Amino acid sequence: MEQCRELRIGGERIAASLHVPERTPAPGVVMCHGFTGHRIEAHFLFVKAARAFCEAGLNVLRFDFRGSGESDGLFREMTIDGEIADALVALEALRSEPTVLRDRVGLLGLSLGGLVASCASGRAGDVRALALWSAVADLEAIARSRWEVPADVDSISPDFVREIGPHEIGAGFARDSLRIKPLEEVAGHSGPVLIVHGTNDQSVPLDDAHRYMEAIPSGQATLRVIEDADHTYSTVALEEEVIGLTRDWLIKQL
Repeated sequence: MEQCRELRIGGERIAASLHVPERTPAPGVVMCHGFTGHRIEAHFLFVKAARAFCEAGLNVLRFDFRGSGESDGLFREMTIDGEIADALVALEALRSEPTVLRDRVGLLGLSLGGLVASCASGRAGDVRALALWSAVADLEAIARSRWEVPADVDSISPDFVREIGPHEIGAGFARDSLRIKPLEEVAGHSGPVLIVHGTNDQSVPLDDAHRYMEAIPSGQATLRVIEDADHTYSTVALEEEVIGLTRDWLIKQL
């Protein structure tokens, strides 16, 4: 069963979709989309994954960060701290569902959503399992090299704007790109972590996956490198591989 949900934070609306398995109560997972993405994601990746997880017995909540998809707000006003706050609201919303086992909820994040999920999991401290797909570990390097964000937080003016294709980022996002340290924040997560990354990822280097592995205590993280996979696993075979291995891992951990 798939249902629409509207979450609230600071008077703003977060659009969400809830997938409920046939047998409940059951564990659950919250899915965090990537930069400029939405809760459907490229080639419907999040829809396909959510349905596969749900069919395997999990509640799934996928949502649009504020400023993205159908949620309130403007993209240029989006910040990393704001997205972490959204993820924490989504976690609590899923836990509040009567079909969900509150103490058996995980987080999954793609790309920048992986960075957000890492920080949210570290701050929450009670996330059962964390899955990272093509996750960003060093946003500062991307922001400075690709978007010409200044190296000093204090030098970013309030009217800072950069165009990224049809999108714009503002001063809040630029400052957070220098300030937020996911490799430090993920240390607050005490549960198992699955790290998935492709060898042909042109958006986030494979080295970021290894940096997460180094930051997470030994034996707590599992790394799965997908040969020839791009950033969003955009073939039928690659989709099936990443969704299948993540589904099996989540069922085991949750």
